[in-house]
Amino acid sequence: MDPSQEKYVSLTTFKRDGTPVAAPVWCTPLGEGRFGFWTSSESGKAKRLAHTDRVLVQPSNGRGKVKPGTSPEEGTAKVVTGAEYETIKRQIEEKYGFFTKLTKFFNSVANLFRRGNRPYGDRGVVVTLGSQGG
Repeated sequence: MDPSQEKYVSLTTFKRDGTPVAAPVWCTPLGEGRFGFWTSSESGKAKRLAHTDRVLVQPSNGRGKVKPGTSPEEGTAKVVTGAEYETIKRQIEEKYGFFTKLTKFFNSVANLFRRGNRPYGDRGVVVTLGSQGG
């Protein structure tokens, strides 16, 4: 699979007890069998990746329904900040354009109803697929 050709991928992370949790993410190619996406530092994905870097990735639609005829690929993922995050952020904004502003707006509205504010896309995640992971 080449995430650069996909609009969404279903990313599966794992709880401490091994329970899989899948969520659709935007993605951008980073080269060398890697791709990136952004997430909130307070998201479940970021919390699960803090204790295991194992992920499964599969092409999907925006609701996370996997594309027929595709199979999940194993990989590893790490949460990043700094220059790696900035590269991911810039590329996601270039690829998805107006939709990044729209989702940030919806996050701001949702924060009005939450306790505290959940940061929007303040961390990058680098996923390395297949045997290149680890």
